Amino acid sequence: MIKVGDKAPDFVLKGHDDKEYKLSDFRGKNVVLVFYPLDFSPVCTNEHACFVDALKLFEGLNAQIFGISVDSTWTHKAFAEKMGIKYPLLADFHPKGDVGRKYGVYLEDKGIHNRVTVIVDKEGIVRYVEEHGIPNVTDVNKIAKALEELK
Repeated sequence: MIKVGDKAPDFVLKGHDDKEYKLSDFRGKNVVLVFYPLDFSPVCTNEHACFVDALKLFEGLNAQIFGISVDSTWTHKAFAEKMGIKYPLLADFHPKGDVGRKYGVYLEDKGIHNRVTVIVDKEGIVRYVEEHGIPNVTDVNKIAKALEELK
């Protein structure tokens, strides 16, 4: 798994809004990569509800949130619409799990990402990594605190 201090591997993934997102285009802004298993699963639904509720907090910390799973853009569109998600959900769909592999979060035996949060700083360096595990909801306040420490 990627570690604090590593250079974040660059990627280009398509979002649920049909735009392509390249990580390096967000230099100058902190980026929160929320790797998660699957849209519409119970824990992922709860996790994203927490990020939706805290979005203003993250915007105030100059942070861009990206949700990343192996789901397709079509599934992401339906999930974002149902959940009211305004940040991009990125499809690590084909080749399946390619970005997740670069970050060491893709679970080959299950065909999904592990639940892991990665914060990439304004220069593209990993400053925070937390593996939450599939059955656990991410603590958004802990992520916000880690972002505050990057100021």
